[in-house]
Amino acid sequence: MGIILPVTLTAAAAAAIINLWLSIRVGQMRLKHKVSIGDDGAGGPLTARMRAQLNFVENTAFVLILIAAIELTGKGEPWLAWVAGIYMLGRVAHGFGMDGGALAKGRSIGVIITMLTQLGLAIAAVLITLGVL
Repeated sequence: MGIILPVTLTAAAAAAIINLWLSIRVGQMRLKHKVSIGDDGAGGPLTARMRAQLNFVENTAFVLILIAAIELTGKGEPWLAWVAGIYMLGRVAHGFGMDGGALAKGRSIGVIITMLTQLGLAIAAVLITLGVL
């Protein structure tokens, strides 16, 4: 029996791992700054890591839904897996970039990749619906 929605399954697994990684990073900062609930009140590193995780969750749900819907149509070969992979790499870059410093550009790279991914997948979904793709 073949796997149904292999791209979606792989992307969802990657998303779960990235979300876990972002959660651990928030927990590390909570321990360092001794903040159990909320943030550090100063918009500092804890807030930045919390925002990185929330931003991931805010965007990834839409991306996974679009990936699954496109994959269900059978119109995502061979590009859909590449888009999913690039998106996940962009989100890792964003997570590192939110820490600032030498990796700060990762934030911009992640934002651009996220926006282009959502726009591209949305356009693809509409074109599939119209029978153009």
